[in-house]
Amino acid sequence: MKTKIGILGMIAAMGIFMASCSQSGQKQTTESTGENREVKIDNIVLNPDESRVIWKGEMLGIYSHEGILKLTQTKLQIEDGQISGGSFIADLSTIVPTDENFNPEEGRSREKLVGHLSSADFFDIENHPTAKFEITDFANSTATGLLTIRGITSEEKVNNIKISKEGDIVKITGDLVFDRKKYGVSWDSPLQDRVLSNDIELKVELIGS
Repeated sequence: MKTKIGILGMIAAMGIFMASCSQSGQKQTTESTGENREVKIDNIVLNPDESRVIWKGEMLGIYSHEGILKLTQTKLQIEDGQISGGSFIADLSTIVPTDENFNPEEGRSREKLVGHLSSADFFDIENHPTAKFEITDFANSTATGLLTIRGITSEEKVNNIKISKEGDIVKITGDLVFDRKKYGVSWDSPLQDRVLSNDIELKVELIGS
């Protein structure tokens, strides 16, 4: 998949996309929205119930799967108008496919996909029920941090971070792509014409007010 989740993963991920308190205050920040206007955020409290990771996985040249993953803990630190730290944790037991690329008559159902992603072949959720991303540095709309999946930790980046505000609602988004095999997700299709991408793509959406 350009993931098969992705954290599927996360996560993102996945963490992805990962973690500390369910809600946390922030000081203040100024960022640009997609319309390139500045948004000032004071004392934001992140809401993990509204936040999520969107994952996408791909069998190259055939079809892809997409879905969502819930976050259980979110934290973001702001200092001098810049993101200085934070973390989020994804609950891998909440994998929900949202695409329509299923054919139960051919053995491709949503339930089978979720079971496969949950198994030891993929994210081994029984032994590793969460994935975590912890920010270590932030610069130029990119957060560098430590992603942990299946108990394996490696440095990754959340790119294209954007902050927007509508009324009292603040939305922070970013993209994370990681190589699943770095984290022990080493399953390969036995069919040569079905090549699972090593990359897992995640879009992290943090919602607060």
